Amino acid sequence: MSIEKLRAEAAGALRELGHEFLLSELSEDQLTKITKHAKELHEELKETPNRVREVHSGALDDYKMTVPNDGRDEKHQLFADSVVSGDSNPMGINAKLWREGEVAFIEATLEKAFEGAPGRAHGGMVAALIDETMGLVMSIQGVVAFTVQLDVAYRAPTPIFRPIVAKAWLDHVERRKLFITCEVRDGDTICAEAKGIFVSVDPTKFLENIVAPQ
Repeated sequence: MSIEKLRAEAAGALRELGHEFLLSELSEDQLTKITKHAKELHEELKETPNRVREVHSGALDDYKMTVPNDGRDEKHQLFADSVVSGDSNPMGINAKLWREGEVAFIEATLEKAFEGAPGRAHGGMVAALIDETMGLVMSIQGVVAFTVQLDVAYRAPTPIFRPIVAKAWLDHVERRKLFITCEVRDGDTICAEAKGIFVSVDPTKFLENIVAPQ
């Protein structure tokens, strides 16, 4: 198994552990044991070299070329470490992105760690899903851009523990600005609607000012 797959597998195990921690009524002994093992593992990891997310302009070109074709069977992610769609982030959502023509979709099941009010997803996590889906719209258009404005209207509670789907599409373009619309649904119920403005940049600018871990 490749190191990338091993990393994704380890991240998945840590995600499951985090959700289970929040779901479980733990005893004093269990909490003490978890704390001990977590601190020991943390100390071990601190002895390893810092990892830098190295991304070059060619990778962005590859990203634009390999956006999934129509259909939902292909896993898509720009960065494996993405907190939304990356499968190697132990604190992430691990959502699935796909496209149908010019329209971008994301499906995710927000579990216990992403709960806001009891039984409902945190609004910030819903906004993150929206932003990621809009990002796929830009890749479909073949541009790299930054979010400059995101307006979200929450229409109904977004549930946890069951799949929700976001859908985004390009409204129009004004010079470097891309205007994108998105909606999030729980079945037939619209949970949130959003409008976003993104400004396209030279891909090399996207890669500037990457801060390395201390």
